[in-house]
Amino acid sequence: MKKIIILENLGTDRIAYRVCLWGVVPVARQPFYADATKESAYRDASADELAALRSGAVVEHVETFSADPGTSLSEMMARLGRLWQAFQGRVTTTNPWGRYGTFWDGQSWTAEGVS
Repeated sequence: MKKIIILENLGTDRIAYRVCLWGVVPVARQPFYADATKESAYRDASADELAALRSGAVVEHVETFSADPGTSLSEMMARLGRLWQAFQGRVTTTNPWGRYGTFWDGQSWTAEGVS
């Protein structure tokens, strides 16, 4: 699976690219990311890649990456790798649905949640 996709050079005074990051979603949270109409910023996404995005197995984030002029290609690649690692870390650890479905029936609470 692709993880970092460079979309376009933004042509500024700095080195700047619009990049697409794909992160793997924990299985229990995939229904919350699912969207049958989801499209990708990466227009050449394959049918399998679009299916993964639409099912919620993969989540996409697009942002701008920039570096100072003269930054080496290897340093930019290393920085992009760290950018993706931080993104994947957020996808893995951020869980706003930890108490999803917890309810009170008027007499007692029933604890639910998504791991």
